[in-house]
Formats: sequence, C-alpha cells, structure tokens
Amino acid sequence: MMVWTYLVYVAVSLAATLWVGQSLHRNGRVFLVETFHGQEKLADSINHLLLVGFYLVNIGFVSLALRYGEKPVDLVGAVEFLSTKIGLVIVLLGLMHFFNMRMLVHFRDSPLFGRLVPRTQPA
Repeated sequence: MMVWTYLVYVAVSLAATLWVGQSLHRNGRVFLVETFHGQEKLADSINHLLLVGFYLVNIGFVSLALRYGEKPVDLVGAVEFLSTKIGLVIVLLGLMHFFNMRMLVHFRDSPLFGRLVPRTQPA
C-alpha cells in the first residue's frame, strides 16, 4: 500500500507544482514587464529564472518530504497521509508565491532598482 500511496503523492504534488508554476509564469509576465518598465527581454529572463527556482525548490521539497511522516497501515491512514503531505506542498507553493511577490515589490521600491532598470521615456 505504501508504494501506491507514494506514487499518488508524487504524481499529485508534481502535477500541482507544474500547474502552479506554469500559471505563475504565464500570468506573472505582465507584472514583471510593468515592474521592469517595459523591458520585455529582462522581464522574460527574470520570469524564466523564477520558474526554474520555483521548480527546483518544490520538487526538492516533494522528494525530501517523501520519507517523513507516520506510515499508514490502512486506507483511512493512507488518505490522511496523502492529505497531510499534499497539503504541505500546497502551502509551500503559496508561501513561495507570496515570498517572490514580496521580494519583487521590495526590489522595485529599492534605490538599487532605479540604477539597474532606468525608466524608459514614453515615445
């Protein structure tokens, strides 16, 4: 039963990670282009780097968390085990999203940002 439980955990966790990552990548582009004052190439580069980091941290967490927790001995225990593990992955995904957003807003408001990304004049 543990092999099936692990397989479901990994499949659901990776599917959620991929879905959230693609959604953030696709929908976050507009925010990044605005943050970087219309510099699309820079925004796309940062967007891709954020996606790679997002995947690395989340897939690493899913892999490391696989071994932890009390092993279920029946179907009810397996469902509770999956619920706890998948819930932790979902919480981590949300925390990473809010952390990234906070860091981008903080970076945009910093004096360093103004030197690195000068505002372009409207045409």
